[in-house]
Amino acid sequence: MTAPTRSRRKDARPGEIVAAALASFADRGYAATKLEDVAAAAGISKGTIYLYFPTKEDLFRAVVRQAVLPNVEAAESDIASHTGPSADLLRMLAQRFLRLLDSDLTAIPKLVVAESGNFPAIAQFYADAVLRRAFTLIEGILIRGIERGEFRQMDVHATLPLFAGPFLLLALWKHSLGRHTDLHFDPRAVAEAHIETLLRGLAPDKP
Repeated sequence: MTAPTRSRRKDARPGEIVAAALASFADRGYAATKLEDVAAAAGISKGTIYLYFPTKEDLFRAVVRQAVLPNVEAAESDIASHTGPSADLLRMLAQRFLRLLDSDLTAIPKLVVAESGNFPAIAQFYADAVLRRAFTLIEGILIRGIERGEFRQMDVHATLPLFAGPFLLLALWKHSLGRHTDLHFDPRAVAEAHIETLLRGLAPDKP
């Protein structure tokens, strides 16, 4: 009768380890996170964690694949099925980010930015696995809007950072300066102001 329980526990371990790693990365950063500390937080032995993740880089990759990428995939699915205005897609992405801001997930881009100099491999992996897909997604919305006459003609790739920049700032602020000052931003107000201002700039030129 105990074998099924052990089996379920074994199957659950990678997910529990990834969850513990995400919390540790968010709290300590990449360099200061140790596999043995993640193992203790996940309730397993130090030796067990190496069966699943031989190195810390392997664990970081698993966090990105299992915790970050599903959000990108969900956004891709929403956009593929959307039939309304392209402006609503940008608003939808903003709302999705605001939900992520309430979790530890937004610590990952801050971690990558802060530690890319010492750990270039994790920066390259994050850029290839996450940013490349996210950039393609946003550029696709802009191109869709141009083709439908909803947005003006523009350099799509040069415009992309104008959408992403404020959201990156909110993530960095939350996990760095925001912890040490009484200066603060209301993320929802910032997102709404940003999207509405951006959409005014994207509006088609008047005849």
